[in-house]
Amino acid sequence: MCAAGFCFVMLDVCAKYLTREIHVIEIIWGRYTFHALFMILLLGPRYGLGLVRTQRLGLQVTRSLLLLAATGFFFTALKHIPLADATTVAFVNPLLVTALAVPLLGERVGLRRWAAVLVGFIGVIVVLRPGLGVMHWAAVLPLGMATCLAFYQIFTRMLVAGETPYATLFYTALVASLVASLAVPFFWQTPSTEVWLILVVMGLIGGVGHYFMIKALEFAPVAVVAPFAYVNLIWVTMAGFVFFADLPDRFTVLGALIIVGSGLYIVFREHRLRRA
Repeated sequence: MCAAGFCFVMLDVCAKYLTREIHVIEIIWGRYTFHALFMILLLGPRYGLGLVRTQRLGLQVTRSLLLLAATGFFFTALKHIPLADATTVAFVNPLLVTALAVPLLGERVGLRRWAAVLVGFIGVIVVLRPGLGVMHWAAVLPLGMATCLAFYQIFTRMLVAGETPYATLFYTALVASLVASLAVPFFWQTPSTEVWLILVVMGLIGGVGHYFMIKALEFAPVAVVAPFAYVNLIWVTMAGFVFFADLPDRFTVLGALIIVGSGLYIVFREHRLRRA
């Protein structure tokens, strides 16, 4: 999950840079189209029709559409607000995953972990500061991304039994690419050579990142694995400073500490329960 997080931060850096050059829809199209092409070229000769063989097509398609929506929310946010701010708000995702694991996966979450989820949401409020006239409208978009991604991760957990990670990963790219291809002609701007190269890189690192995440969810329960995504805060703060000269303000840092603290408590509590 930590390796997946690093890939996703690099993906977001590329996306934020490209929002200056082309439309968000075109960025999404390139990210998923090249992801699908890499899988066909690298894994197609070995797995053949195994890449599309599934017993749960509806769940695969729904899961892919959720990721497409999450990507749209987040890439749009990156066009308007700093990378660290958008990522910090999106970190409510592991808390949502923990909450949704109860009704959808039947995993047990005790009172203390529910309290940690509530504290995490307070951290999001600290970052956003609604009602104080400082919140950019785009700051709400990472919440939409986090919600879609939470359901996406829950559905990924449902698919690990009986479905190959390669088929799940391929449907992730295929469905999103097909849907984005229907929309991209209305927003098309002919990319420069540099932009084409970045789109290709996005497809590669996006596919690798999602493969790491699928394997992580295969080996451990969602409530345990998801909070390790908080390692991203280290990567994203460094990347925002190096590539965009952005540093989070004190409210973002405080909110991030609250969110991370609640997530790490969930990990600690889960570990103690497992030992018991």
